[in-house]
Parts: sequence; structure tokens; C-alpha cells
Amino acid sequence: MIHQFRLRVYYEDTDLAGIVYYANYLKFIERARSEFVRELGIDQTVLKEQDGLVFAVRRVEADYLSPAKFDDQLDVETAVLSVSGARLVLKQDVKRDETLLFSASVTLIALKEDGRAARLPAYIRLVMAE
Repeated sequence: MIHQFRLRVYYEDTDLAGIVYYANYLKFIERARSEFVRELGIDQTVLKEQDGLVFAVRRVEADYLSPAKFDDQLDVETAVLSVSGARLVLKQDVKRDETLLFSASVTLIALKEDGRAARLPAYIRLVMAE
């Protein structure tokens, strides 16, 4: 399954040259991940309140391939690459039409409130593996 999230590039997302500032791609894929998880039926507020767990990014491998510019409409595609007891690896691509602009592999883990790593709950592993 590939989740699609659409966004528009605003002036605040760009540098003086009118192209998207590199760090903002991380914000774009974060928003897309949040919507992906929400659409899977995982309520992160409930996860924190009931299980004492939050998702945290452990690793990002990113390739910046072509610039996005002010007022571009972009699509962020999110797909699950792998799920294990302790981690979730996603592939996230940012495209303008069919042009791939940015691609990242993002490794997520679950953290307890004290900051220690925890196993991903079984229901999350199940939903993500489908």
C-alpha cells in the first residue's frame, strides 16, 4: 500500500532563490507520516496515554534529487519497507507530478516516556505489515 499526501509549497518553505530549503523536506515527510498513521487507525495521542509510547525517528537516509519551488503542488508517497518487533522502516518519496524530487528511508522506533526503546505493540506491527 502506498499512502498519498498532497501539499503546496509556500513562501515560508523556500530560501532566497525561491526553492524549498532542504530541511523542509523533513517537515513534509513528517506531516505525511502523521497522516499515514492516522489513516491506519493509529491514534498517537491514545498510544501515548494508554501505552506510554511515542514514535521517534531513529535514522533518515535522504537523497535530494531535484528542487521544488514556490507554489509547486507536491505529493508525498509513503510505503512500509519492513516491520520488526522494535522498528518500522518507511520509504517516503516527494514528487512533483511524476518527477521524483526527494527520496528518504526513515527508521522509526517506539520510545517509553523515560526515553528508553520499547517493542512496537502487536496491533501496530499487524496493521503496518498488511
